[in-house]
Amino acid sequence: MGYKDEWILLESGDDIDEVEHRQPTEEFLFYRAVASGDVEAVRKNCEQERFMESEGVGILSRNPVTNLKYHFVITTAMITRLCRQNGMELEQAFRMSDFYIQKLDDIHTVKGVQLLHDEMVIDYTEKMRRYFRNDTNSKHINACKEYIYSHIKERITIEDLAEEFGVSASYLSRLFKKETGVSVSAYIREQKIDIAKNLLRFSDYSMIEIANRLAFSSQSHFIQQFRESVGMTPKKYRDEHYMIQWDIEKEAAGMPDKTEHI
Repeated sequence: MGYKDEWILLESGDDIDEVEHRQPTEEFLFYRAVASGDVEAVRKNCEQERFMESEGVGILSRNPVTNLKYHFVITTAMITRLCRQNGMELEQAFRMSDFYIQKLDDIHTVKGVQLLHDEMVIDYTEKMRRYFRNDTNSKHINACKEYIYSHIKERITIEDLAEEFGVSASYLSRLFKKETGVSVSAYIREQKIDIAKNLLRFSDYSMIEIANRLAFSSQSHFIQQFRESVGMTPKKYRDEHYMIQWDIEKEAAGMPDKTEHI
């Protein structure tokens, strides 16, 4: 019997339980809260554990963890596209999506998926809130930001950007500082440090590997820039934040904390 025939039998059966799916309005209101930067509403939703409620959301897998992972991917896809429509840079939106979905491979409990979901939606929401507070940029500057996100693992200079958009380096430098309040180099550093934080939290890359991946001139330069931006060394940041949500599960299971070995 093919899948189509199996579905026809299931659909026509009298003895199957009818599941009323949740009205889409609630879900879209949540997605819109994320895409509009409404941190308070999103945090409240997470505190109420609405993502964990099985009633009305549909069963996509008989395995509870797999089922929740499927819903996680759907939520991430919807949020990514709505945030993009509301102005988030293309590369940032989809890199965040890839990052969080790939983290599902490391999670094997319902609670772990929930914690990752809450962190993901709040991350998107906070970035959208900052975007709406600062969105006075011209097309040139938005294009610069897109270029920076697309080439964040490379060494980027103001000359590279000026050549890409056919303007003088001095003009672009003045315009960028006027519209964003920071220099091009400071903005690039901020984006690199943001990615470095995720690598320190969720990967086992060494300091030199992170420095190389993000095109810092040296490991010492990376450490210096990170300390100036974050207020602590990369090692201290990793010690305090490495896999923090999964540490909770490990402690409950009596497993050793991985940060002891960093």
